Amino acid sequence: MDAKGADEGNVSNDADISSVMGFSGFGKKARTFDLDAIFEQTRRTAIERSQQVLEERQKVLQMDEGAGSSKPQKASVKATATASPRVQGRVQGSSSSDSESDSELIGPPVPPEDEDELVGPPLPPGYTADSDDEDDDDEDDDDDDNPVKKIPDSHEISLQHGNKTVSALALDPSGARLVTGGYDYDVRFWDFAGMDQALNAFRSLQPCDCHQIKSLQYSITGDAILVISGNAQAKVLDRDGFNVMECIKGDQYIVDMANTKGHTAMLNSGCWHPKIKEEFMTCSNDGTVRTWDVKSEKQHKSVFKPRSFQGKKVIPTCCTYSRDGKLIAAGCQDGTIQIWDRNLSVHTKYHSRQAHAPGSDTSCLCFSYDGTTLASRGGDDTLKTWDIRNFKKPVNVATGLTNYFSMTDCCFSPDDKLVVTGTSVKKDEGNGKLVFFDRLSFQRVHEIEVTNASVVRCLWHPKLNQIMVGTGNGLAKVYYDPIKSQRGAMLCVVKTKLKEKHAEALTQEYIITPHALPMFREARQRSTRKQLEKDRLDPKKSHKPEPPVSGPGRGGRVAAHGGTLSSFIVKNIALDKTDDSNPREAILRHAKEAAENPFWIAPAYTKTQPKPMFAEESEEDEEAEKEPEWKKRKI
Repeated sequence: MDAKGADEGNVSNDADISSVMGFSGFGKKARTFDLDAIFEQTRRTAIERSQQVLEERQKVLQMDEGAGSSKPQKASVKATATASPRVQGRVQGSSSSDSESDSELIGPPVPPEDEDELVGPPLPPGYTADSDDEDDDDEDDDDDDNPVKKIPDSHEISLQHGNKTVSALALDPSGARLVTGGYDYDVRFWDFAGMDQALNAFRSLQPCDCHQIKSLQYSITGDAILVISGNAQAKVLDRDGFNVMECIKGDQYIVDMANTKGHTAMLNSGCWHPKIKEEFMTCSNDGTVRTWDVKSEKQHKSVFKPRSFQGKKVIPTCCTYSRDGKLIAAGCQDGTIQIWDRNLSVHTKYHSRQAHAPGSDTSCLCFSYDGTTLASRGGDDTLKTWDIRNFKKPVNVATGLTNYFSMTDCCFSPDDKLVVTGTSVKKDEGNGKLVFFDRLSFQRVHEIEVTNASVVRCLWHPKLNQIMVGTGNGLAKVYYDPIKSQRGAMLCVVKTKLKEKHAEALTQEYIITPHALPMFREARQRSTRKQLEKDRLDPKKSHKPEPPVSGPGRGGRVAAHGGTLSSFIVKNIALDKTDDSNPREAILRHAKEAAENPFWIAPAYTKTQPKPMFAEESEEDEEAEKEPEWKKRKI
């Protein structure tokens, strides 16, 4: 009763306040909810849904039993015997007290963990809910197992380096810039983010004067480029092409090459250390492989001297570091592959005497990403893979791969499942190809016809997942896939080609006179556009050219060819077909007209002018003319 009286008092107080202040109330009254009723309604709805699902499932199982299937019988037993305890509890708890309902979960039933306890519409016989997922998983597994589907070759762009062979390619670690070098001595820089569809290089230079570029490579940090050319001195350029260092040239009169400070003959190859950013390696025709430090250009760090079986000097044609940087490998001209420990330069750690045919230049050596396999591209038209742990014989051999260049590449795919190399062709005798081999089975699984010239360089960037190819006709091609690749070439193909801005010519010469008086000083031209607008308003400067004259001519202009008097006279003289070689005949040609219509001289002398008498030609004169010059009598 006290509470009821308090409520009535509050209502009366509100009415009094509202009547005093002059409004009807304090706003809408807050809605109240009966939470117990809401929970009870939700619980009953969940129970009804569960009962409906169970009834539908039992109907499906009964239909399957009538068809004689054995598997649904087990499922029906399992469904009835091992029904969800929560569903059973909700069915049994429909008549339970409120205290028991508090312990149960409110809301729709939780999905069961077993396959046969899935809640939803009935599935057709022999069909499981995971079949679609299994098919998708199988397709994904097939894609993962088949490395050919990972090759990004659906799209391509062509970069025109020049007209001669592109013999060097390099991509920085981020994949933003490409550098190409060729037999035309040029090194060109390509920026994918800065290019448009015109695909023009933003810089071109000749760092080694008139020497062919043999190899280019970015350092591991991407801030330096190693340039190997046909001379004896390697160069290091910075990212923008400016010279950082140049290796010193050795003394060619010293017999022991270990005692010279640098190479004395043409370079063949070079590469950066994969872990130490200041160290790089070069090999040369002087029979040595040398390591260098960017900070000390006056002398090499160490020297490795390949030797033949008889202990004689052999020329290394290619060199590379292992992936961890602990091994140095060199392919030599006598067909051998020699590998040293980086810290021990005297004796080789691994040596294969007959890796390739003697006398053929081994053009490339490349370590796999796991560091256990070495791929070698020989001048004997073969591609071989070697296991470092058993280096006596090759693991796999592929033949029939024509090789006409001493720098033909081979490389591994980013997932280490494919080996890639290029083939060479003679001029107008077919197309150069990019050939893909499975690393384990060494079957030729894919090939790309690049162009009607040799494929010299190939590079598969692991970050971009794009393949760069250098060809024998001056093209650098980039293969990519919009789905599998990223950035790189896809940044420039979407940019529209910018229109060329024509340089605006100055309308008049501007003479700078800094010491002239202000009244005589010419105003400095701020913009050629404004000056052109002023000249357009000038009637003399913007005078329309006169049209060609038609008819005989007017105003001193002649309508004949050229429109000037001199051209008219020249043209008439050229068209005059009269023969003036005989002056007598030329004069007599006007005699009749002069006699009939005298105008200038003849009227004044009509009475006193004698009648002209012209000599007639005789036969004697004709015979005299026919006589040779030496017989004629001099008069």
